[in-house]
Amino acid sequence: MERRRVVVTGMGIFSPIGNSVEEAWQNAANGVSGIGPIQRFDTTDLPVTFGGEVRNFDPVEMFGRREARRMDRLTHLAMAAAQQAIEDSGITITDDNRYEAGVLIGSGIGGIETILEGMKIILQKGPRSVSPLLVPMMLPDSPAGKVSMMWGLRGPNMAISTACATGNNSIGEATEMIRRGAADVMVAGSAEAGLVDLAMASFYNMHAISRRNEDPQAASRPFDRDRDGFVVSEGGAILILEALEHAQARGAQIYAEVLGYGASADAFHVTAPLEDGAGAQAAMRKALKNADLTINDIDYINAHGTSTPMNDTSETKAIKGVFGEQAYNIPISSTKSVTGHLMGAAGAVEAVLSIKAILENFVPPTINLDNPDPECDLNYTPHHGVPAEIKTVMSNSFGFGGHNAVLIFGEYQDNHGS
Repeated sequence: MERRRVVVTGMGIFSPIGNSVEEAWQNAANGVSGIGPIQRFDTTDLPVTFGGEVRNFDPVEMFGRREARRMDRLTHLAMAAAQQAIEDSGITITDDNRYEAGVLIGSGIGGIETILEGMKIILQKGPRSVSPLLVPMMLPDSPAGKVSMMWGLRGPNMAISTACATGNNSIGEATEMIRRGAADVMVAGSAEAGLVDLAMASFYNMHAISRRNEDPQAASRPFDRDRDGFVVSEGGAILILEALEHAQARGAQIYAEVLGYGASADAFHVTAPLEDGAGAQAAMRKALKNADLTINDIDYINAHGTSTPMNDTSETKAIKGVFGEQAYNIPISSTKSVTGHLMGAAGAVEAVLSIKAILENFVPPTINLDNPDPECDLNYTPHHGVPAEIKTVMSNSFGFGGHNAVLIFGEYQDNHGS
């Protein structure tokens, strides 16, 4: 049986750089940072007081007070992005197709804000005051469940949690579901609402996050010699994936095609990557093989590029290990320089930006790359984005626990694979 082609017909995003696909893209393309002082909670006692917040977002206005109170911020963000993507796709769910339409939305952390509030309540007021909805609100699969209920999607429904690789794994596995005929349509992506004081304190004590309180917008500086850690951010992004024949039958707009997906594990350390990037290399090679492409077919790489000392050198070595001398000819950038690190949502947000790079034939920049690390000597598109002919994009995501997931998106072509 010939492998089904999978295309992207809708996109939605809520992020530090914008709450629509166009706004987020314009800010990424123009190098406009979404990082600033945290406003949602008191940071007085925290050593790091900045992050990437989703601003101008009112879940009460979107879902109503009663419904909003029954969801963690994680689910608010996922639902909002899903609504945007579904509307963008123009798809209609009916009794005739609802069992062929599924959901795969992941999260690295789950509803941590709900857990924290619940702990405060039980300590201050006792167990009888704890919300009976705490458990369903905190579960990592709540976004997938709520999205399926809202739109009556009765196909495969699940969540993936692979730390910072979650978004890529979610989109990749949803693609494979369509390819094997388990669904015709998948609402796929990820969200994260881990910008909370507990996580910030842990990341600080881990020496994982930047400490540049005096200049937050310069804090995320992937591949720069003076980088000192990532910036914690929140948000969510959703793609509507469809079997090509399903999209064509309903006359859908097609933004791009999912060409390849590869995943691997470092089996090395809970937070540190393999120094030579061997696990990341394996995922990139698997994605190329899955897409039936060669190293000469990739026009742009959206790097994981977290701005941590270990990740950026390891990823550079991994890219060189896969692409050899060709690595120096490929434009690369880290959009985390403007978004910060959305952790479990990073891959989904970067999928949207990667697809826009194809549509706009434009490589977004890596801002704050003032003094390149000598060990990071590839073309990381410093400061300013550049026009380029882009037909294929590789997007990398690597997570705590040694999870590696790589996606390849391509320009949609009628004759591809014929």
